[in-house]
Formats: sequence, C-alpha cells, structure tokens
Amino acid sequence: MESFIQHRKGRTPRQVHRDLEGLKDDELGRYGFTGRTAHLYRRNDPTQFRAVGTHTGVDRFVTELTPTDQIDPSGEPLLMFYNDDCRISLSRRGQAAPFWFRPVDGDELIFVHEGSGYFETEFGRLPYRPGDYIYIPKGCTYRQIPDDQSLLLIIEAVDEYRAPEPGVLGRFFPFDSSLVGVPEAEVFEGDGRDEYEVRFRQREGQTTLFYPFHPLDVEGWRGDLFPFTFNISDYDVITSESVHLPPTVHLFMQATGVYVMNFLPRPAEARKGAERLPWYHRNTDFDEIAFFHGGSLFGAGMPPGFVSHAPQGIHHGIPERARERSRRKFDEFDRVEWKVIAIDTRRRLIATPVMTESAQAEVQEEAQV
Repeated sequence: MESFIQHRKGRTPRQVHRDLEGLKDDELGRYGFTGRTAHLYRRNDPTQFRAVGTHTGVDRFVTELTPTDQIDPSGEPLLMFYNDDCRISLSRRGQAAPFWFRPVDGDELIFVHEGSGYFETEFGRLPYRPGDYIYIPKGCTYRQIPDDQSLLLIIEAVDEYRAPEPGVLGRFFPFDSSLVGVPEAEVFEGDGRDEYEVRFRQREGQTTLFYPFHPLDVEGWRGDLFPFTFNISDYDVITSESVHLPPTVHLFMQATGVYVMNFLPRPAEARKGAERLPWYHRNTDFDEIAFFHGGSLFGAGMPPGFVSHAPQGIHHGIPERARERSRRKFDEFDRVEWKVIAIDTRRRLIATPVMTESAQAEVQEEAQV
C-alpha cells in the first residue's frame, strides 16, 4: 500500500535523481510515475540486454513506411500499433481524397509532423501547420486538403479525449485553452458529382455512405463539442531548476487508457549534480510510444520521424553515453531543445506486421553487413 514514508537501504543518493556518483538510477513504479515507486541504484546500465521473443518493442523511422494514402488519393492511413483502447496510425497524404472520413469508434487526435493545408469539417475549416494537434470528435465528418506532402500521426481513442484536471497550476497551464483554433461555420460547395462518399473509420468491417449532396453543408453550429487545433509552440513547459520532473507533468490530452504528452524545449536543470535526462525505468503499467518531432539534446540532434515503442516491463531510457555527455557539458548547455510526442497506454500495444517485419528486416540486413 502507498505510504508517505519511503525507506532507504544500502548506497543511495541523498535525494532522488541527483548526485548519482556513478550509479545508474533505475525506477520500478506502478501507474506510470504516480503510484508506489522503488529506485534501484545499479552498477550497470539496465538497458544493455539482448531480447528474444514477442514482448520486445519496435523502433522505426516512419519516413521509411508507405501508407496507401501516400501513393493513391483513394488510399488510407497505415495502422502501426493498436490495443483495446486506441489505435496509432500514420498518414502521408499529398493530395485530397475523393471521399470524406467519419470516425465511428472513437475520437481522433492528429499530430502534424510535416506539411500544411487545412481540414474541412462539418464545423468549418481548420488550417494546420507543423507542430499542430488536430482534434476530431467521434462521428464528425471531415477531409484533409494538403498544400504539400504531409506526415501525420493519428492517435485514435475509443473513449472521449479530455484535458487533464488543472490541479494546483490552475486552468491556464500547461496550456491556455483560448489559444486553440476553432473553425468558423462554412458551407462547402459541391463539385457537381452525382454522389459524395463518406467512409467510416472503424476497427472491424467496412462501411461507406453515399450522399446526393455535399456532406459538409452546415450553415451554423453551437455547443461545446467541436474540432480544434493547438500548436505545441503555445504549450507552456513545466520545469524545475533543482530536479528533473516526471513525464506526467507534460500531459496534454487523455482518454481512458491513453495519455498524450509533450516533451518540448525548456531550461535545463541548473543545480549541480541534478540529472537532466529521464532516468531508466520499466514502466510496469504502461506501454510507451515516443515520436521524435525534432530538436536536439545538448548538441546532439534528435532524429525526426523516429518512433520507438517500449513495452511495459522492458527497461528503457536515454543511452548512458548521452547521460555522460549531459554531465560533461553541464556548463556548456543551459537548455534542452528536444521535441518529442509521447503516448502512454494502459493496455499493451500490439505492433502490426508491417512494423515488426520491417524491424526484423533491418536486423537481418545489419547482421549480413
């Protein structure tokens, strides 16, 4: 059971995440970083292991994947990971589809990694640019109209997305909701076709509706359920000068079993001895997805378009050489410039065959070299 009192046995730092003196900080915790916790101070890097089996995670550059919507306007996004609570897909559309989508199994939260344009929805037009989130409520009909080649990460939740409770920070942090982009009502005119196709985005089966008129013929709307955009440049990063804070303080949106967080540029911890990077952990109750949008980490570039899946129970964390670099260059850098979108899921994620087969092919190629 949880207790305010925590025990210390053996050789440990005086305070958590500081003054390790050569030890490796390994956190064993429940419920992400909010439940009971043990910090194990090891001699060796716990991520140095050889994994065999099905519960090992996947690392891929999504720029090497080809959804059908990249090569065919009638194509659709590529499913990468899924569980009972959510699905994570990739879209690389460069041309408007000849049809419209309607998600019927849950809300969609779409992150724009590359590209600009707008989404036409029943509520009106939503322009987008890199760094934008686009929220599409369940049942809302929409279509993407890209200006150029796009790269979108689609996080579909079965439950309704909602903002986290404000808590002691108040209602304006970590983001001011008045900065969301809200569409103005707009009737989209038809182009003379006999029928307009609306495809359901559904987990099982396939359904298409055909209307004899443009499906986005809404003259006006009112209420508190609507699509919107929010750019990560308007997100306020919560930070501490004396200790590296847990990832949960960067929570942006959540649904049942799905948590979306932003790791964005911020001042680095300034207290001597404070660790500036996340500690090793094996998040026992959540799978973790990290999607690299860009930036750098103490002078080392973050690879844009890289997605990493860490299953619950598997040790993971930033490599030891990067930790040593952050300590060595403590006085040289006073900021962390990373841009990472993180998705934590309560249920274990299943990688689709295109993800696991691609990863296995890379391993075999490296072995041959």
